[in-house]
Amino acid sequence: MSRVGKKPIPLPQGVEVKIQGQDVNVKGPLGELRHRVPDGLKVTVEDGVLKVEREGDERQLKAFHGLTRTLLHNMVQGVSQGFQKTLELVGTGYRAQKQGEKLVLAVGYSHPVEIVPPAGIQLEAPAPNVVVVKGADKQKVGQVAAQIRAVREPEPYLGKGIRYQGEKVRRKAGKSGK
Repeated sequence: MSRVGKKPIPLPQGVEVKIQGQDVNVKGPLGELRHRVPDGLKVTVEDGVLKVEREGDERQLKAFHGLTRTLLHNMVQGVSQGFQKTLELVGTGYRAQKQGEKLVLAVGYSHPVEIVPPAGIQLEAPAPNVVVVKGADKQKVGQVAAQIRAVREPEPYLGKGIRYQGEKVRRKAGKSGK
């Protein structure tokens, strides 16, 4: 039995879960998320606790059991607390600023790079060299943060570029001597 899959998910105050067949809707103060549960798994709500149970012992069901429980837990956490990723811009003249909804990056190209966030994602620039990506959907937050990082990935010689907060960039030695 999946250790992760059989763990119950406590529902915080203000979070509602609606189950219609294989569709699970989670609604909270930060938004609403949906997930379709694979056939063979059953989701139930009892006493403010969400449980995922499987109906058989096939290999595929065992694989989906823990995954589905984790995805539902991330949905509950997302609509109640939200997720965020912080990115740092390292380099002379590298800066980010917010213009309306979009984020404008100056990262050494001949033109500024504009990033428009998808629905449900907020971009913030609390400092010129810091970008914060916030949202209720963990996958979308990570995807948008990865797209921003891909604009100018950290390079190994000087370490310039956009990196996640706390990310260690392995530095290489340049050419040495003659």
